[in-house]
Amino acid sequence: MRKLASIQRIKALEPIEGADAIEKATVLGWQLVVKKGEFQVGDLCVYCEIDSLMPDTPEFEFLKPRGMRIKTIRLRGQISQGICFPLTILPADLPAHEDTDVTEAMGIIKYEPPIPANLAGKAKGLFPSFIPKTDETRVQVLQDLLDKYKGTPCYITEKLDGSSVTYYLKNNEFGVCSRNLDLLEDDTNSMWKVAREMDIENKLKSLSKNFALQGEIIGEGIQGNKLKLKGQTVRFFNAFEIDTHTFLSFADFENLMQVLNLPTVPVLDTNFALVADIPTLVNMATRKSVLLSEVWAEGIVIRPLMERQDLIGRVSFKAISPEFLIKYGE
Repeated sequence: MRKLASIQRIKALEPIEGADAIEKATVLGWQLVVKKGEFQVGDLCVYCEIDSLMPDTPEFEFLKPRGMRIKTIRLRGQISQGICFPLTILPADLPAHEDTDVTEAMGIIKYEPPIPANLAGKAKGLFPSFIPKTDETRVQVLQDLLDKYKGTPCYITEKLDGSSVTYYLKNNEFGVCSRNLDLLEDDTNSMWKVAREMDIENKLKSLSKNFALQGEIIGEGIQGNKLKLKGQTVRFFNAFEIDTHTFLSFADFENLMQVLNLPTVPVLDTNFALVADIPTLVNMATRKSVLLSEVWAEGIVIRPLMERQDLIGRVSFKAISPEFLIKYGE
């Protein structure tokens, strides 16, 4: 589970040109603006990530104009992602140890954008337990992982701004899932409509195995259709063999998509030696979309060419463009 609020250490403090009252702090791999003099390098603090929805209490009154949500902002030209509070914001009886998750103790929940009616659907059940969900961890909290896998050959894909969808076939039963639900078939649901238009059920049946395909549904009526597409489609990024509980390697995934004649998300690099520098990876993510050069891409996803498993699970993570987040109010 994502730690929206945790006890972390101030790693660095740097001046902001032309600013006397604020300075740039580094916490984990995040950069944010703090009040000058409030913290010293090495201090512990309570760090709240972007997407935190803060409780409506007096100490967070200043967030009311933003709907109590912590978002990526720009202050005096400096990108700021998250907020730091002194440890005194915590209940007095809570032990203050570095990396402690204090999300629940602070009453914070994750902001979830409203789901459009054409994607909500009617639930058959919860997301299947035999398939991993598609949530990718943000690179800013993965410095140890980057250090461990530095130099590993990876591939990079564009992260498309759509809605996550999973199509699966298990024991000849076809299913369509949103991020959190297994959906009943419904003519008004875009995920099911695209499944039928692209003949995904029959394509999965042709494999004679239990498989799941995961992708991003994009187009009209989805996330404001920033890419200005006509209609709707799915671009795939994962193929998962259910019985062996394994993801296909990049080469096998690409081959499978060609065999099934299904489109993938844009592939940006197929031989990237992983670097362990978070700002470099965030800079790489700050780019225009391959699908429409006039709009910011949401970011990038990086995975080893050969599948790797670690303590966090699958080695796979995302870097989101701050410019995308600011422009679109994300």
